[in-house]
Amino acid sequence: MPILIVILLGCLIIAIVLGQEPWRRYQRRKVQAQPFSTQWRAIIKQRMPYFRALPTDLQLQLKKHIQVFIAEKQFIGCDGITVTDEMRVTIAAQACLLLLNRPDYYYPKLQQILIYPAAFIVHGAAPDAAGVVSEQRHVLSGESWGQGKVVLSWQDAMQGAAKPHDGRNVVIHEFAHQLDQEKGLATGAPLLSRSSDYQQWSAVMQQAFSQLQQQTASGHTGLLDGYGATNPAEFFAVISEVFFEQPQQLHQQYPALYQQLSQFYRLNPLNWH
Repeated sequence: MPILIVILLGCLIIAIVLGQEPWRRYQRRKVQAQPFSTQWRAIIKQRMPYFRALPTDLQLQLKKHIQVFIAEKQFIGCDGITVTDEMRVTIAAQACLLLLNRPDYYYPKLQQILIYPAAFIVHGAAPDAAGVVSEQRHVLSGESWGQGKVVLSWQDAMQGAAKPHDGRNVVIHEFAHQLDQEKGLATGAPLLSRSSDYQQWSAVMQQAFSQLQQQTASGHTGLLDGYGATNPAEFFAVISEVFFEQPQQLHQQYPALYQQLSQFYRLNPLNWH
């Protein structure tokens, strides 16, 4: 292929990509300009008591985020479940908590949310200490894939929304993974606003992560779920749950950790509860 044609094709692709963003923003503004459904509002009031704790401006933001999220993402029922507006709104409302104060950001890699009626079984192969690989079955309430999918148990998503102060929320957990996976593999270090922020982030996270590992190994339980000691990616997802649902306790016990999360999420939920 002549070099001129290659250059022209490259320019055309770049022009198309660049042109998509203004069009996408325009489409999102159209969606957000629509009145928020009375039915959706009733679902939020019934299923998500957390919503009432939010300041008025964040309630409005959340509703607009929900509108765009539902318009852009595909919800797929699995294992015989039929997707309803109740499912879409309940899940979207929790997922969009992580997007507050982030204009025009809607998990760009995410395309589909797969919904199971309850906890689901995942099969996988894993080696043991001797190197023998065996098939394993894991029962999960949620899973985040780097290939544009989140898998959720509807039962657990409902329970997470209904109990906003227990520090356990599968939707927040899996969508924190989505933020972490935006740059590729989940490592517990999502994309920060400035490259200079990573040094402080790493120092604070490593200290708290090591502390949780030591507590878990010794059998002690505390504010943070021991599952967060599995690896840095799970640690980030676990502390994100606690940041939104138990901010006072997190701020009291892990002030540096709270500060890092508050800066990353651009929120200070201390006064919401």
